[in-house]
Amino acid sequence: MSSTNTILIVDDNEDILLNLKIFLEFNDFTIITARDGKVALDILLKMSSLPDIIISDIMMPEMDGYDFFKAVSSEPRLAHIPFIFLTARTSPEDVRLGKILGADDYITKPFNQDDLLAIIKGKIYRNKKIARFNEVLGTYLESIQNKSCIPGEMTKPVYLIVVMWDDKVGPFLVDYSPKGEKTTFSLKDISFQLFNASSAIYGEKFTANAEGILLTLANIEQQAYIFFDSYPDRTKRAGVVLYMLAVIHPCLSYLISLGIKKVFLEITWLIKSKKQVDLNKYQEQVTTLIRTT
Repeated sequence: MSSTNTILIVDDNEDILLNLKIFLEFNDFTIITARDGKVALDILLKMSSLPDIIISDIMMPEMDGYDFFKAVSSEPRLAHIPFIFLTARTSPEDVRLGKILGADDYITKPFNQDDLLAIIKGKIYRNKKIARFNEVLGTYLESIQNKSCIPGEMTKPVYLIVVMWDDKVGPFLVDYSPKGEKTTFSLKDISFQLFNASSAIYGEKFTANAEGILLTLANIEQQAYIFFDSYPDRTKRAGVVLYMLAVIHPCLSYLISLGIKKVFLEITWLIKSKKQVDLNKYQEQVTTLIRTT
């Protein structure tokens, strides 16, 4: 692991900060420390080169770990950084809340240093691999879509769909917007096709984590930006509820998908918080984004 990999550690316990700093620096990481979430957030917002991963305690003064994570997740420039809770809070409710919020991992104290090191390296590697993939894919799709999209297609309806996975029936269309528009294709069939095609191409690990990709639907002359995420549910066979958000329109590009992802992150936060999602409002936001980007 190269020394260019930087870790931000947030903990109000000086001994833990010092021990982690010594251990991780010995393993060729650059370490930045903060004693509460407020200080850490200020550091992040001022950094020109962001850390590769954040490790945070939960119980801290000023701003606790939960509020710190929410602040990081709501800031588009920071939301992609892998985030690990490292805490003495071990109750099932605490672990469940950490996972519901969307943290990449939840490690309880005391912990094994070698296990922590393996998790850190794995998260950083995966994040960089996804970034490289998105960069290459985005450049390729941008070149294709800029050539294929004609002015008349830009004004076509923008469809926003929500698909959930059910252990018995598989993927099913939960909601979509706008309603009442006549289409030459079935949104139900397309949602099923998108879900299964993405799962087949990218595998279960991809669909079980918050990820987004662009696909070309040549058979209906459309583009689709799809975003997978999940939240814990012990009543389900896999222990999680997997869902997919998607935008379908002929003129999507990598640049546009970056804006759509910000909208999707807001929707997914509402879903995980079990709050009502006004899909029409977000469909209007995405439509404006597509036609003005």
